[in-house]
Amino acid sequence: MSSTAVETVVKPSKANIAVFTNPAHKLWINEAEPTVEDVQQGTSLKHGEVTVAVKSTGICGSDVHFWHAGCIGPMIVEGDHILGHESAGQVIAVHPSVTHLKVGDRVAIEPNIICNECEPCLTGRYNGCEKVLFLSTPPVPGLLRRYVNHPAIWCHKIGNMSYENGSLLEPLSVALAGMQRCGVKLGDAVLVCGAGPIGLITLLCCQAAGACPLVITDIDEGRLKFAKELCPSVITHKVERLSAEDSAKKIVESFGGIEPAIALECTGVESSVAAAIWAVKFGGKVFVIGVGKNEISFPFMRCSTREVDLQFQYRYCNTWPRAIRLVENGVIDLAKLVTHRFKLEDALDAFQTAADPKTGAIKVQIQSEDYIQETQPQK
Repeated sequence: MSSTAVETVVKPSKANIAVFTNPAHKLWINEAEPTVEDVQQGTSLKHGEVTVAVKSTGICGSDVHFWHAGCIGPMIVEGDHILGHESAGQVIAVHPSVTHLKVGDRVAIEPNIICNECEPCLTGRYNGCEKVLFLSTPPVPGLLRRYVNHPAIWCHKIGNMSYENGSLLEPLSVALAGMQRCGVKLGDAVLVCGAGPIGLITLLCCQAAGACPLVITDIDEGRLKFAKELCPSVITHKVERLSAEDSAKKIVESFGGIEPAIALECTGVESSVAAAIWAVKFGGKVFVIGVGKNEISFPFMRCSTREVDLQFQYRYCNTWPRAIRLVENGVIDLAKLVTHRFKLEDALDAFQTAADPKTGAIKVQIQSEDYIQETQPQK
């Protein structure tokens, strides 16, 4: 008797379109590279690359910021620019040099390409790569398109995980990078500042790590309500218009008088960072995940006299395998974070929804179904 293997055959059928912005803060959809003809023929693939049909992409706050502000610090939109860096999809073409991936594999895309030559790369901290190409950070085009060529080494297999969850591995990686470096331990009192997507995922990570009590702050009642539904054991705290010192006193009251050992600051807002510094215990730590202005003021002497460690984070490294395990094994449940879903063709509506606080959007997903998939016997 002979056995028959099954080969997945994927046929791209629609033009490659992408979501663009520019220095005039316009947002539009237009054709992008690689073209569908290039994808069908496989002619645009370089050594070590695969083509991924992007199936689900989350809108990040940075995408909205590049659209509205045209920059984040020194990263400036100077021409027509493709957004998006939280994506998962299916491999639809493979360069002959790639052996660990095949057509049909479901993958999450880690959106960076590093030099492998500088000290951060050679010491395993490639998020500090001096020549990094980070997709969606100008001038490097992002992932919000139908098809993208990407180095196979940065395409992580996700098995039967949904594409939606696969795309959420990117913000989960942001939270995991913070968790690994800030050192949250079982039983630590932890403050999470900000109930946006990164703050909420950080909250889930702190809960899984055994932090207690756990307090999350925000200025928005709706987001705090969402946080409570996501993590019933969390104590929610609405930020009021107070001095940083007085705000910290209110936060400690929410902890029942306990000063937190660690504050994970997920907003990057000056007043929030300052309040966190005032709130943590002697020898505590304020770990800033959020992105803020080029320069801010902070209570220097409070840090000095209380030996408060103030640390910062830039993206992530070596987090995807860990993130995949956490989701696959049900330790972290990301599904509830997605509040809105749009087709790629309706991406402009998706961005309007993500940018409007009145919509109550937490994580907006843009999804694409664009090809015919067949299976046939492989001889």
